[in-house]
Amino acid sequence: MRDERTIKLLSAKTMTQHTSPVGWYVGSYMLRFFELEDSAKDDPEKRFLSWENTVLVRADSKSEAYEKVEKIGREHDYPYKGGPEDVDVKWEFIGVTQVLAIYEEIGDGAEILWSESTRKLKNLKSNILSKRQCLEG
Repeated sequence: MRDERTIKLLSAKTMTQHTSPVGWYVGSYMLRFFELEDSAKDDPEKRFLSWENTVLVRADSKSEAYEKVEKIGREHDYPYKGGPEDVDVKWEFIGVTQVLAIYEEIGDGAEILWSESTRKLKNLKSNILSKRQCLEG
């Protein structure tokens, strides 16, 4: 049986995922890495090393949070010399991948991300990491 707090949180998540009651949002943005002189750097079928970075931002609205996440991502978008050959390379900001409201005050045990799915029990258990596996990864 769910307690009143859990019911309120579930209602907030399903009814209004736009405004955080505590002023915090979690957002992710995508970067890709390439050599500036790579003739295939704009090929939509080419594979690139990429990072999806996740950050916390304080904002009054989801729109403001999006703008902050985008600004943070763009700060990592610049060319430089790198690699063993010291060539011109770049981490390019691709875009924001998600912005989610946080519904609890930030602190130990605060829920900041959640996902919903329906999976077989054996598949659920196959995703669980031991402490050792978690520390190694």
